[in-house]
Amino acid sequence: MTRTVLVTGVSGHIGARVAKALAADPEIDRVIGVDTAPPPSPAGEDGAVLGRTEFARVALRSPDLVKVIREADVDTVVHLSLLSGPGGGGSGGGRPAMKEHNVIGTMQLLAACQRSATVRRVVVRSTTAVYGSSPHAPAVFTEDTEPVEVSHSGYARDATEVETYVRGFARRRPDVTTTTLRFANLMGPGVDSPLTRYFSQPVLPTVLGFDPRLQFVHEDDAVEVLCRTARADHPGVFNVAGDGVLLLSQCARRTGRPVIPMPSPAFRLVSGLARGARLVDFSPEQLAFMSHGRAVDTARLAAELGWRPKYSTAAAFDDFLQSRGGPGELPRALVDWLADFVRPIS
Repeated sequence: MTRTVLVTGVSGHIGARVAKALAADPEIDRVIGVDTAPPPSPAGEDGAVLGRTEFARVALRSPDLVKVIREADVDTVVHLSLLSGPGGGGSGGGRPAMKEHNVIGTMQLLAACQRSATVRRVVVRSTTAVYGSSPHAPAVFTEDTEPVEVSHSGYARDATEVETYVRGFARRRPDVTTTTLRFANLMGPGVDSPLTRYFSQPVLPTVLGFDPRLQFVHEDDAVEVLCRTARADHPGVFNVAGDGVLLLSQCARRTGRPVIPMPSPAFRLVSGLARGARLVDFSPEQLAFMSHGRAVDTARLAAELGWRPKYSTAAAFDDFLQSRGGPGELPRALVDWLADFVRPIS
């Protein structure tokens, strides 16, 4: 039975939601949320973001984490603190700080769990980005599929290393149930990611000649599956995604925004300009994803939990669109540059 849960990454949207949902469960005695900062409270909520969660300002790399786990007799750890981009979670320092937080921080957390006499369950949030995006990839990835091309940098690389350490921990502590959840791209009203920012722009540049298949998971379903695996033992690795896929062209039509196909080098240049304007921060693996896409099989999750996501990929994307207002604004110089670029080939 789950008694005391420690949730990392509670300054993030999903981490805060998971901590609050677990704290609302009367069968769970305590929920302790750890991060370098508490989540921002919307006006008038006065701390309601975390519910009755006890917040501890502790970094993953801090020796104080061992003390928190020991003194609270933590039996379940839900690790949601992986950063998907430089500067997230207050890390600052760009890519080196991101890697240190994701990889070294996870190593420290698992070391603390390994030394604990009370921890009996560890749930880790990972990503389907570990499979990569490649023209040689299979149509659908299962949990046992080896990636065709391994990412050598960024979030995907960090997640791959994190999963390696989780497998090592599971071998050293077979008495602890370890669950790794590989999430497709999150969608929903509260999700802020490079992909949601991309679809919020008034003009959508795409890679000429490519129409990738995309898969999403709604934030509500992400919270639900994290809570389910925190409350009961479900060992193993599981893909998490809404049913079905959407082509990028179908997503673009749903947004109602104009699409500008452009050669890959130009797409990378536009992405760089958008990054400089702090509109969209596409990493190399995300650029590959926008060319080749990715789809995963979720049969193992359905069989293990007896549960399927409430939202399909299309429904998750539609709910995200309904939560956003009109198109955002691109810098005038970028809009003019796009117009000048496509005029000679139109």
